[in-house]
Amino acid sequence: MDKKTVRDIDLKGKKVIERCDFNVPLLDDGTIRDNTRIVAALPTIKYLLEQNCSIILCSHLGRPKGQVVPELSMAPVAKELTRLLGQEVKLAKDVVGEDAMRLASELKPGEVMLLENVRFEPGEEKNDPELAEKFASMAEVFVNDAFGTAHRAHASTAGIADYLPAVAGFLIEKELKFLGDAINNPKRPFVAILGGKKVSDKIGVIDSLLEKVDTLMIGGAMAYTFFKSMGYSVGNSICEEDKLDLAQSLIEKAKNKGVKLMLPVDTRVGKEVSEDTESKVVSYKEIPDGWEGLDIGSETIKMYTDELRKAATVLWNGPVGIFEIEQFAVGTNEIAKTLSEIDAVTVIGGGDSAAAVKKAGLADKMTHISTGGGASLEFIEGKKLPGIECLMDK
Repeated sequence: MDKKTVRDIDLKGKKVIERCDFNVPLLDDGTIRDNTRIVAALPTIKYLLEQNCSIILCSHLGRPKGQVVPELSMAPVAKELTRLLGQEVKLAKDVVGEDAMRLASELKPGEVMLLENVRFEPGEEKNDPELAEKFASMAEVFVNDAFGTAHRAHASTAGIADYLPAVAGFLIEKELKFLGDAINNPKRPFVAILGGKKVSDKIGVIDSLLEKVDTLMIGGAMAYTFFKSMGYSVGNSICEEDKLDLAQSLIEKAKNKGVKLMLPVDTRVGKEVSEDTESKVVSYKEIPDGWEGLDIGSETIKMYTDELRKAATVLWNGPVGIFEIEQFAVGTNEIAKTLSEIDAVTVIGGGDSAAAVKKAGLADKMTHISTGGGASLEFIEGKKLPGIECLMDK
């Protein structure tokens, strides 16, 4: 899927509208808790500045659902961009209203502005062509660098491309390279680790990975649906009773494809999800009533990390336990630690697994950490992402 990037067209002195993913977590006082996504957008912005572009940045923040929600204003982002770029980034008072249009028309080469939260506009999530046209009217070229929302067909992620030449920024280019190579052209053995709560969220992903991987490891709460499907009792563990047949058919498919499907052999159970709950490690066949599985057990950790040490490519999506709680973070942390030590291409599929790797302080030891949880899952699944489909082909 070769798409044109900012390198492939002449941008000198052009007015550019760029969609970024500045959907950053905020603290209660409105300051930014983690600026990773803003920092990730800088290479493209700096490249455009080198090309003497005038740059109109836009992004969503949170879920204001088409209403103006003052606490979801882009003001903290404008402030942080100003600090990181070392030059003023003006914030428009609206998205495509009078103030935005005025600032955009007065913007000079080498200057940067930021539109207010695009989801303040009810037309954004409906991909309203009128709104897309208003965005486009401000600029000459559209750059999409928001991989985190590339799986959404919204006015600012895909709609603008109907009215302007559209290319990818460096972040999207990097995502397509690392995720694309890991999935379509992996060095083998290729091992995938899937965690998270529900099998139903990951059916498509499991299905498509069974076509591609040598080994698939299951962790997290979805393991208990598999145990239940084999006829074992899972106590109070999260379990999708209506997906037992599905779990069995996935086990069957792995067999037919010659894929090594690894399920936990033991699990750390607790009385409840809390810091100081009583916990113990039990065999997967012997989860007691009144207890719930909250992490993989020590034998499973050894089995999984031994297997990972043989891998040449590893794709990890979803923690294997409740990693926010210290005593149930052991499995997730051990996997992160192993991935940081092995000589393999390690790709972390965004979302909670990215958070877990950062929390363990090992982010810089991974080959690539995807910036989009949902987008990376849909990409792995082989779905077409509207925010990428809309870009010009090379």
